[in-house]
Amino acid sequence: MNVPSVLMAGGRWRFFPVPLGWSLFQALHNSCCRKKSTATKKSIPGIAFCEKTTKESGKALDKLFTSEQQASILHVLNTASNNELEAFKSLRGRKSINLVEHRKKFGPFQNLESLMNVPLFQYKTTVQICNSILSPETEVKKRKSQENRHLKKLIKPEIERERLKAVNSIVSIVFGTRRIAWAHLDRKLAVLDWQHKECCQLVKGTYTSSVYLEEISPVVSKMPKADFYVLEKTGLTLQNSTLFPILLHLHIMEAMLYALLNTTFAQHGQHQVLSMNRNAVGKHFQLMLGDSRTSGKELVKEFLSDAVLKEEPRVFFPSDKIVHYRHMFSATDQYRIEELYDSLLQAVAFYELAVFDPEP
Repeated sequence: MNVPSVLMAGGRWRFFPVPLGWSLFQALHNSCCRKKSTATKKSIPGIAFCEKTTKESGKALDKLFTSEQQASILHVLNTASNNELEAFKSLRGRKSINLVEHRKKFGPFQNLESLMNVPLFQYKTTVQICNSILSPETEVKKRKSQENRHLKKLIKPEIERERLKAVNSIVSIVFGTRRIAWAHLDRKLAVLDWQHKECCQLVKGTYTSSVYLEEISPVVSKMPKADFYVLEKTGLTLQNSTLFPILLHLHIMEAMLYALLNTTFAQHGQHQVLSMNRNAVGKHFQLMLGDSRTSGKELVKEFLSDAVLKEEPRVFFPSDKIVHYRHMFSATDQYRIEELYDSLLQAVAFYELAVFDPEP
């Protein structure tokens, strides 16, 4: 037995015979399913357009490069490991992983058009990847340019990258209002010399340049010979007028050390004295608290402990000097000697940021 039921279909009210025992809900459900089923058979213009665009982009890729160039690109993409692919900046991160996974799942790429099937590979990106594979020297130039920009922010004056890579030892120098400290490290991060000297209590009162010269000259004469002498560039700014005497003192010290060290150790007329950004060192060791830098004492203490406890410590202290350095460090418990800690940290940061293939 059928029971008439009213449904809204196609914008009009219509009567449908409903079998006995069926609910109005079931009838509505069947009607909606029929309508949905009919709708899915129609093509969706947006999807069709995207598929067409992807195919057209893939064909355009093949037209951009000669057959020899395409063969070279495909050879690299079909044979290179994930690490080798990441050598190209445009393939770093998820792109190289997606490419290798796609290659394992579907086999080698037969043409450039097939690259468009890899996730994250859009037309513009794929063109950049192909060009970087064909012109690796351009990629190297870009990387060197980024490294140079990074180094300009870190150290001054500007130094050729080749000279930095050839460094065998440096003397890191940090000075304050009462003392000068220096650390002599080789490229293995072995501490060859590390000490401080009380002097330069020149902030209070008025002093001529000759007084600074008399104070600093004996200190410079005790410093060992090295490839570079790295001075700390203060992070203080003249926002508070009461800091002017201190800031002036630090600038005079820097200029005096720069002149004396270059005169004493200069070779072939090349710069051997550099200034290193204090806050950049602080950021490297995560010592920054806002715009202020916190003490590096605990970090230096950790370096000293690791030199005894670990086979491969971050910083090496010679066995015949480690006891002396530990005693020297312990003597600073009552009175912090920040210049001593900072001279060592600056030396380590110089190697890690400027010498050992830095990442921009």
